[in-house]
Formats: sequence, C-alpha cells, structure tokens
Amino acid sequence: MLQDIEPYLACPHCAQALTRHERSLRCPAGHSFDLAKQGYVSLLAGDAHTGTGDTAEMVAARADFLTAGHYRPIADALAEAATALLGAAPSAGGAGPETTETTGSPEDPDGLVVDLGAGTGHYLAHVLDALPGRVGAALDISKFALRRAAKAHPRIGAVVCDAWRPLPLRDASAELMLNVFAPRNGPEIRRVLRPGGILLLVSPTANHLRELVDALGLLSVDEEKQRRIDEKLGPYLTPVDQRSVEFTLRLSAQDVRTVVGMGPSAWHTDADRLAAALAALPEPVEVSASVTVAAYRRPR
Repeated sequence: MLQDIEPYLACPHCAQALTRHERSLRCPAGHSFDLAKQGYVSLLAGDAHTGTGDTAEMVAARADFLTAGHYRPIADALAEAATALLGAAPSAGGAGPETTETTGSPEDPDGLVVDLGAGTGHYLAHVLDALPGRVGAALDISKFALRRAAKAHPRIGAVVCDAWRPLPLRDASAELMLNVFAPRNGPEIRRVLRPGGILLLVSPTANHLRELVDALGLLSVDEEKQRRIDEKLGPYLTPVDQRSVEFTLRLSAQDVRTVVGMGPSAWHTDADRLAAALAALPEPVEVSASVTVAAYRRPR
C-alpha cells in the first residue's frame, strides 16, 4: 500500500518530500512520478538503466520456488532475528548528539522496514507478519518483481529504484532494513537507517547449492564473501550478530530448473548444456542450502 509509505519517500532528483496528486507523486520542485496500475511507483532518475533487473521469467521462477516453501528456514530466521534485535535495540525516537537527521514519519515511532533488493517481497512479507503494525517498503530495480511485491502483503509499498544510487527515502526513516541475496550500498543504508537501526543481511556461503554448482557448472560463491561484506560495511555499520542457517533441500528436476532460473546463473548458463546436465541428475536430488544471516547496527 503506497499510501502507508508515502511519508517516508523522497524525490530521487532533489531529495524533497513527495506527496500524492491523484495518480502521481510530486515534490515541491515539480518533479512528478506516475503510479503504475499494478500498485508500484518508479522513482528512478531519468538516466537510470534497468538492464540489470530480474526479467519476468526470473521473477516467475523465484515466485514459484519461494511459494513452494523451499527457503522457508531463511524467512523464519529473518523474522526471528528481526523480532529479537528490534526488541533489544535502543529507541531511535531521538536522533541523539551525533546527527541532526529527521525521522521519516513523526506519527510512526517504530519506523519503516525496508527491503533493499526485495524481489517479489517474499521475505519482507514474512518479516512484517512477525512485526504487527509496521509498514514495509520493497525496493528493487525490476518492475516485474515489484508487480508481485506490491501484492505480497497489505502493509508493503513497492518502489522501483537503483540500489547503487541515492535511495528515494528520507534520512533516518528506517528502523530495520533487509538485504537478501541483493546488492549492498553501505553509505545509503547508513543514511536511511535511524541511529540504532538494524540491517539484516542474508548472503550465501560457499556450500550453498554446492551439489548443483558442481553438477551443472553454476556460478560459485567465494569462500571469503562474508569477510568482504563485513569489510565493505565496516565504515558505516557495526556488526552485532551472525548466525548460520543450513538445511537440506530435496528437489525435483523442475525445482532444479526453477532455482537455476531465478538466480544469477540464469544470465550465464547455456540452455542446451544445462538440459543435458539436468537429465543426468537423480530425482529427487538432495541439495545443501547454506546462508549467513548477519546483523549490523547503525551507531548512535
């Protein structure tokens, strides 16, 4: 529901507040953004390139795989971490001595839940179920993904934007940010988080889907990935918690096609070679799922 997150939105051109005018959002400088009939709004700058966004086929594959419940342990771990850490986090009602930023909505003391690289909104919806009363912003560069995210939960507003540019959100507007298998923009994450706010970041380990990586020649994960993430976020956020989530998937041949088609390997895998490799797999095939759920806090 876009109206729930409008108080937190900012113009991507001038960073001023946006207000609704019939079927568009406008800022005081006159920049205007039409609301899509599918329920999302695009706040991309005019020279933005969307070629890196997930295609309609990739989004459909992801929706099928997630709806089937294969990654439910990851969604559960996110929800558990969110409720535990937000309950322990210091109140961000005041900005404190280190900053003069204003929070996104004075009527909402709990702040916004932002999913950066939200895809279909699956994980954000699961976290919002665990946090009654809070509203969520699903941010992604793929309009195909956000058509689904806009309908994933009654408290989600969906916004097309580029994770590598200034995010179209007001300073210190988010109490919680999620980042699941998605790009990470450290300076912008810090700016959007309230002092004391939490980032929950999910990244694959080198063991994630390793049986499929070996058998199908998929893209592999660097064993130093988590260390590199920590180093890049270090100047902006403080690590506060890290946990491993590991479980075994039993996948049919169609499930394997779906998981390949929904991720980055979809851009790099030859269809004919993949079909031949799939035919050689047992059915069902047991596959390792292995991710790290790391929590970081914006210092006060």
